[in-house]
Amino acid sequence: MSKPVVAIVGRPNVGKSTLFNALAGGMISIVKDTPGVTRDRIYADVSWLDREFTLVDTGGIEPESKDIILSQMREQAQIAIDTADVILFLTDVRQGLVDADSKVADMLRRSAKPVLLVVNKVDSFEKYMPDVYEFYNLGIGEPLPVSSASRLGLGDMLDEVIKYFPKGEESEEEDERPRVAIIGKPNVGKSSIINKLLGEQRVIVSDIAGTTRDAIDTDIVYNGKEYVFIDTAGLRRKSKIKEELERYSIIRAVSAVERADVVLMVIDAVEGVTEQDAKIAGIAHERGKGIIIVVNKWDAIEKNDKTMREYENEVRRVLSFMPYAEIMYVSAHTGQRLIKLYDMIDMVIANQTMRVATGVLNEIMTEAVAMQQPPSDKGKRLKLYYITQVSVKPPTFVIFVNDKELMHFSYTRHLENKIREAFGFCGTSLKFFIRERKEKGR
Repeated sequence: MSKPVVAIVGRPNVGKSTLFNALAGGMISIVKDTPGVTRDRIYADVSWLDREFTLVDTGGIEPESKDIILSQMREQAQIAIDTADVILFLTDVRQGLVDADSKVADMLRRSAKPVLLVVNKVDSFEKYMPDVYEFYNLGIGEPLPVSSASRLGLGDMLDEVIKYFPKGEESEEEDERPRVAIIGKPNVGKSSIINKLLGEQRVIVSDIAGTTRDAIDTDIVYNGKEYVFIDTAGLRRKSKIKEELERYSIIRAVSAVERADVVLMVIDAVEGVTEQDAKIAGIAHERGKGIIIVVNKWDAIEKNDKTMREYENEVRRVLSFMPYAEIMYVSAHTGQRLIKLYDMIDMVIANQTMRVATGVLNEIMTEAVAMQQPPSDKGKRLKLYYITQVSVKPPTFVIFVNDKELMHFSYTRHLENKIREAFGFCGTSLKFFIRERKEKGR
């Protein structure tokens, strides 16, 4: 089951980014930056009272603007509203209730989503509470006083947020069908790939109501096996501001990736792989999903005997943090190699769910240690006792050592390489946890 999505919405300069950073900071959640992945911090994984959710930051809404910025900001806010399960409507107690707040409230009221009215910059409850009461006039519920800068009232606010999350016992029945999310920048051909697969296979198709968050779930049956494709290309932005358009393509990708087993990262062959592609791919990488890099519009590329190798080298360079990802070159226009996607998806899922016996893992570890001596520091050498696999999706391993401070990242990578040499694990990341074990207790 995917994590709930919570969006922070409001006018500019009411403290949205400050609230976002406060909630995404070390005091409340654990936020891990993946080496080699540079991205805008517009979303973060947050936990509160053992409930996890994805927090989304948004640009400010300027409803009083008369020009094209008005429609642009409304469109950007609408993406966050459509994506979210719960909306935090942030206002500013020091500016007081303004006409723009009422217009934003009207927009949120029509969304039919749970909305929590949060009044920010209340650094002193005694001083500002009379001003907080003014926000009752918005007619959108009880105002929750907080101070993002001073971290006051955030716990009470989060207690209210998680009340709207579905209970674990009420989660839907386990769906064994492979779920495949198609992500990427706008206009790289995500919808075209699904449409081509549908058109050629003449399969049973149904839109599943109530399961989409700015994403369309489509059932496709191939060779008697049913797949669920999650297309994130449903919304088209008219904004001329390319940075904002790309910024919100990341938001669309977050919830889709959460629900997927395998992610198809679509790249435009003509445009080439970009840093924005790396930001979007990083979402799937961080969450340990199976990943297939799909280079679309391959038919539009002039080729020679070196084209594919040179293109792959460039993709591997920009997406260097996920060398395990499989690469396929397709054309949604001609249908070139699209059918082969099914075999690749099945292979990646098999690797995501592969389990390796502890005895075999320890044989590999013994060979790896013999080939490359473990590091040492100040006369103390790292000792590896044993390794075991503890979970799948992605395959996760625990290594017991004498001192985890001596377990350098490069040596973990050495062990990972040896495991991959033996079992492949193509298309999926591997996770490793290092635990200390005293020699006497061996």
